[in-house]
Amino acid sequence: MADSRADTSPPIDHDLIYFTGTECSHCKSMEPVITQVENDLKISFDRKEVWHNMANQDEFRKLAVGKCEGIPFFYNKKTGKSICGRASFEGLKAWAVGN
Repeated sequence: MADSRADTSPPIDHDLIYFTGTECSHCKSMEPVITQVENDLKISFDRKEVWHNMANQDEFRKLAVGKCEGIPFFYNKKTGKSICGRASFEGLKAWAVGN
């Protein structure tokens, strides 16, 4: 019998990209902040792992050129704004809503 429970996960916003790495300690330290922003805005960032996925790594390199040399890296497709490295809840939320 099929599971009749509704999917309660917030939708992925493909305009808000979070480039991360599986073993990245800085990325792991950002997870509570990211989760807080996602819960507050009722969305999910489009997470892209770059250390083990070459397509994601290529996309990261194109979007981060001249802006960032490492991860975590956040890119907002709607505004073209990015965040290189760790960010506060307030800073990440403002970036996500386009401020």
